[in-house]
Amino acid sequence: MTSVATSLKHRLPTAIRTQRLVLVTPTLAHAPAIAALANNANVHKWMARLPFPYGLSDAEFFINEIVPSAEEFCLAITRDDEFMGVVGLHFGDGQVPELGYWLGEPYWGLGYATEAARMVVSAARAAGATALRARALKDNHASRNVLRKAGFIETQEGPEPLGTNRGKPAVFLYLEFDQR
Repeated sequence: MTSVATSLKHRLPTAIRTQRLVLVTPTLAHAPAIAALANNANVHKWMARLPFPYGLSDAEFFINEIVPSAEEFCLAITRDDEFMGVVGLHFGDGQVPELGYWLGEPYWGLGYATEAARMVVSAARAAGATALRARALKDNHASRNVLRKAGFIETQEGPEPLGTNRGKPAVFLYLEFDQR
């Protein structure tokens, strides 16, 4: 990971509060809820990097290995201490950070993903990011709407490059921050 990405990651907050949500670094206390919500075929079908079935050991691996890695900035999406999903940024070599998120199915359609995505976009901008990228499967209209509401513009379509959805039609989005 480049020093620019490392520097950006270290300037991002470890917690963000909105009117309804608290975004915090995931801990082992979140593992049972992560496992319960991620072990859902309706969630999994949209995710490139989520194993299925998803068990407690997967959640613990995520918290112990992925969350602290140099390539990831992850926040648990919570409301009243109830875990609902994850939002964050992936830092790839030579690329602008990529916004990603998922919510447990009981929380779909209530504006939580949009609220969380907007807050991470705002935090990234405040930390000095010049742009962000994102992607969603072409058929995932809800996620594409979340990304558009967070300021992203759809720039191209092509095959999903990663994971379990590799090769499926995807939409790639970009958000460039005004540098005034």
